[in-house]
Amino acid sequence: MSRTRIPLPARPVAVLAVAAGLLGPLAAPPDAPAPRTSPAAAVVENTATVFYWTRTKNWTAHNLHYAPDGGSWTTVPGVAMEPACTDWAKKTVSLGSAAGLRATFNDGNGTWDNNGGANYALGTGNITVKDGVVAHSDPCAATTPAAKATVYYSTESLGWSTANIHYQPAGGAWTAVPGVGMQAACTGWWKREIDLGTAASFKAAFNNGNGTWDNNGGSDYALGSGVSTVRNRVVTPNATDPCAAVPPDTRAPTAPARVTATADGVSVLLTWDPATDDRGVTTYQVTRTGGTGGTVVTDVGSTVYSDTGLAERTAYTYTVRAVDAAGNVSAASAAATATTGDRPATPATGEPLGTDPRKDPIYFVLTARFNDGDPSNDRGGSQHVKSGNAANDDPMFRGDFKGLIQKLDYVKGLGFSALWITPVVLNRSDYDYHGYHGWDFYKVDPRLESAGASYQDLIDAAHAKGMKIYQDVVYNHSSRWGAKGLFVPTVYGVRDSQWSWYYDEKQPGFEYDGLTVDAKTGKSYYNGDLWSTAEPTGNTCVNWGKPTGGKSAEGYTVYNCQWPSPTSGMFPKELYHQCWIGNWEGEDSRSCWLHEDLADFDTENPRVQNYLIGAYDKYIDMGVDGFRVDTAVHIPRTTWNRRFLPAIQERVAQQHGARAAQNFFVFGEVAAFVNDKWNRGSVNHSAQFYTWKERKEYAADDAEAALEMYDYEQQQGTGNQPTSTNAFLDGNSYHTPDHSRFSGMNVIDMRMHMNFGDAQNAFSNGKDSDDSYNDATYNVVYVDSHDYGPNKSSERYAGGTDAWAENMSLMWTFRGIPALYYGSEIEFQKGKKIDCGPTCPLATTGRAYYGDHVAGSVTASDFSQVSSASGPVATTLQQPLVRHVQRLNQIRRAIPALQTGQYSTEGVSGGMAFKRRYTSGSTDSFALVTVSGGATFSGVPNGTYTDAVTGDVRTVTNGSLSVAAPGKGNLRVYVLNGPGRIGTAGPYLK
Repeated sequence: MSRTRIPLPARPVAVLAVAAGLLGPLAAPPDAPAPRTSPAAAVVENTATVFYWTRTKNWTAHNLHYAPDGGSWTTVPGVAMEPACTDWAKKTVSLGSAAGLRATFNDGNGTWDNNGGANYALGTGNITVKDGVVAHSDPCAATTPAAKATVYYSTESLGWSTANIHYQPAGGAWTAVPGVGMQAACTGWWKREIDLGTAASFKAAFNNGNGTWDNNGGSDYALGSGVSTVRNRVVTPNATDPCAAVPPDTRAPTAPARVTATADGVSVLLTWDPATDDRGVTTYQVTRTGGTGGTVVTDVGSTVYSDTGLAERTAYTYTVRAVDAAGNVSAASAAATATTGDRPATPATGEPLGTDPRKDPIYFVLTARFNDGDPSNDRGGSQHVKSGNAANDDPMFRGDFKGLIQKLDYVKGLGFSALWITPVVLNRSDYDYHGYHGWDFYKVDPRLESAGASYQDLIDAAHAKGMKIYQDVVYNHSSRWGAKGLFVPTVYGVRDSQWSWYYDEKQPGFEYDGLTVDAKTGKSYYNGDLWSTAEPTGNTCVNWGKPTGGKSAEGYTVYNCQWPSPTSGMFPKELYHQCWIGNWEGEDSRSCWLHEDLADFDTENPRVQNYLIGAYDKYIDMGVDGFRVDTAVHIPRTTWNRRFLPAIQERVAQQHGARAAQNFFVFGEVAAFVNDKWNRGSVNHSAQFYTWKERKEYAADDAEAALEMYDYEQQQGTGNQPTSTNAFLDGNSYHTPDHSRFSGMNVIDMRMHMNFGDAQNAFSNGKDSDDSYNDATYNVVYVDSHDYGPNKSSERYAGGTDAWAENMSLMWTFRGIPALYYGSEIEFQKGKKIDCGPTCPLATTGRAYYGDHVAGSVTASDFSQVSSASGPVATTLQQPLVRHVQRLNQIRRAIPALQTGQYSTEGVSGGMAFKRRYTSGSTDSFALVTVSGGATFSGVPNGTYTDAVTGDVRTVTNGSLSVAAPGKGNLRVYVLNGPGRIGTAGPYLK
């Protein structure tokens, strides 16, 4: 442990005293009398309390070196004195039957006061020594009585068998290492009472007596008088005794406040603020009256409830009660009433397919860049000309749902049964085609929809073809302009000669929709409804409208409060965080803005939680099959586990049933751009961390709980994280996985992604991390994305066609769910910058428009089967990687072990070789796989194995099967009692 405040062992004081001419080695001062040898009389316990004046001494410590009359001197330098009151130190000593003592004083470092060589002759009782004068009194008698502190320290998560407290009263000295022992108080708690003298506070650290310390991360603990508890590095002053018997819980929670009911068609969205309780609220009871159904009571686990399938044009009234773990029920909330409207002409919701997500390879598209089915909803935005898109006749919003619906057969013909699409909510930004600048989370962006091609139409069309829709969702942030329905800032803006191009002319009653075009200027209305030259009521932005003294890139005057930012004061701190990110692996990465265009939600605030839960309930109701969670790492795991993930599960189960809830696929982007198993040693910022439930209870307040969890898990470190065998075979046997500690969120495999510059590296790094995920067979595996290529490359993958084929062969056979970024099947835009914002045309980036490559007609008769194609799409379908991925999807779809199986490399030689098995009921699928290189599989079950690639049949009688190298990009998949060759030979699988 490193701590400069812990006193080091002192040099021998006797040696220092000799150097000063005062003492002999380990002896009393030279004029100390010889010890008396006469027999002692009857024992009389006399004491002396010696007060020593410190003001005229520049000493940091004070020691009393003494000998009772007739007794021996203490060992040099004597005994330490403690602070008594201002300018006085004291020490009480036991004299036995002696009627006095001889004394000297020193600072422990060789400086002495021995009364000019004569020593001090002192008596009993209270004695003062001040500048050589001895008197009898208590100089501190009129001061405040000595302060007391009682400290309780929790070792429940540490495994210590004892505990010491090492402390320093304010203005005093530290105790000698390791401090003083604490007493066992009750299970998991240790206790120590401390006399602080005149100090009102003290610093402390704790240790187990064997070198293991808790010094609050190097900062020590700041404690005060009275009773304090220290638990998981959280100090609670003026605490109650944690070992006191817990009385029965008879107190009911408070009634939920601010209950609001909003009707949408024949549904009502109900939200409320959390109730408070001394022990914690466990559930809520929502009571509905109205209509013909009488009184209906529903138990709800979150603070959002969507009541669907109601009668048309009917008033419904709701109250909410809170319930705690003891069954105490609060009073009813104030009533909230909403009146339904008309039932939608078409069904308002769809049904998710509800099958195991590991069976479904994923095709990932930026909807606005994939295929344009309706040019009337194309929009270029304020950066259309500046970006260079106008010169290419390539508006940023170009593709749409209609274009996706038209090309679902192309995606199915490739063999994909899941489509991951970018966020669909209404965005608001200068360059928002990608969907990550959400503004109205309750509204689908009109730039993506068309008549007959709504978002619901896309979901339904995909489901009709047996394909899932995974919706990209953002919980971490809104657009720079806030979130409609939660908070939208008013900004200073003047339409003068410089800024008229930017601040649209206001139109009475206009609400931004991203689609409406100003007839005068021909461009979309952007922020005419947000800007003001008059300072708004309640403005908190400093120096409203005053010039900053700076200029824009165009040379225009820049004004204060012209653009929102975390430090501008334009956002309420209870809804939005107030800082810029400083450390990507620190706590501030979860509580600060990531970028100027991404206003960071305070996701621990109930209003924010209600807003987001209610918004995403809408899309769950529409029948989406899962959520890809953007910037998941920038929200604490406690918040996911307490609020968002349970709300998702509850809503899916409520609307679509338990089976759909079990298979609703949530996979998070926990970005970790390093090659480490644990992201720079920070467990809180590592992908696998998010797949687990919490291991302990934290504070009821979500913000406090997040900090407690962060500190606790950082202290536990990488070596004390949960592990799992869910992805691994037991020898050659499949075993039932244990998902009891699963959080509900799976993740993108960032470590494999980072290493896909070479498939062998991706394989080696991937399997090295798999014991730390709850179940790595659910990891989403990709090479490229809309943000990065392997090794955090800013370009789309350009490793060559053979390398692409090899990567794909590994992705489609190794554990996890393969995902392909649109166009990678033809090496689309290889080597191009994936994204450069509006500083270059989209056509020159990895986000270029893809529609030209899928133009024409295509019909898929089944997955990986194209019955007809004409035009450019027919040419696209003949490309080598297209044919490769088609067959990979055929093989994977036919062999259960490659979809849901566990794996092992035990008894397997070869660079990228492994065995996989899945067993359930009558299904027993066992496969031996090698990618590119040769392999030998030892200790495998005897029997007949057939290669799914070539149809080669091998009979194993001695538990061993050897496979020659098939060549780069090729593979062999020998299946026990397998179906034979699957598909036809192609450019790689042959």
